[in-house]
Amino acid sequence: MSFYISKCLSFFFIIITPFYSTSTHAATFEIKNQCPFTVWAAAVPGGGRQLDRGQTWTINASPGTKQARIWARTKCTFDGAGQGRCETGDCGGLLQCKAYGTPPNTLAEYALNQFNNLDFFDISLVDGFNVAMDFSPARAAAGKCRAIRCAADINGPCPRELKAAGGCNNPCTVFKTDEYCCNSGKCGPTNFSRFFKERCRDAYSYPKDDETSTFTCPAGTNYRVVFCP
Repeated sequence: MSFYISKCLSFFFIIITPFYSTSTHAATFEIKNQCPFTVWAAAVPGGGRQLDRGQTWTINASPGTKQARIWARTKCTFDGAGQGRCETGDCGGLLQCKAYGTPPNTLAEYALNQFNNLDFFDISLVDGFNVAMDFSPARAAAGKCRAIRCAADINGPCPRELKAAGGCNNPCTVFKTDEYCCNSGKCGPTNFSRFFKERCRDAYSYPKDDETSTFTCPAGTNYRVVFCP
């Protein structure tokens, strides 16, 4: 996977992929905006959709989908051809995203039907934070896996060095060093990553934050992503 859970799990998936076949389970993702403002939901794969407060958008993910992200874009303007820009999460100026968004943006990440017929999912702040998020399995999966959430105020107390228009950057975006990006060798939590982790225990705070940040559900589970839960 190329999203940040993959920085920790990509090697794992590469190793196991030749030995385990994926199942035939697809999944639906219901995306809901509960923010008191309009967001432009984005999904790769999936595209994009304007969501006013209370609106939902459902996407279908194919069996075996991985390297997948869902996020909210804010303060967007698009013309009739679906071209424009967003203050946070912009994906190349397109309403219908074909590529990942520009930080800062809170990410819901997932990979379906992987090792042992499990879905892997997480909320990542490794690309920073723009809106609060809840990522939960459908009720049918209750008892088999748990919901995860990042609902704290991150933008308000964001450290001065990480502040950005509409959000709070992760330090890798700002400083681009191995210490914060974990590009090579060993790396561990920093004062900046602890800032995120203290406020959102379920979420990835730096690229190797695996043990407390990667969650699984049985393949075939459907999911719900809520902005501003």
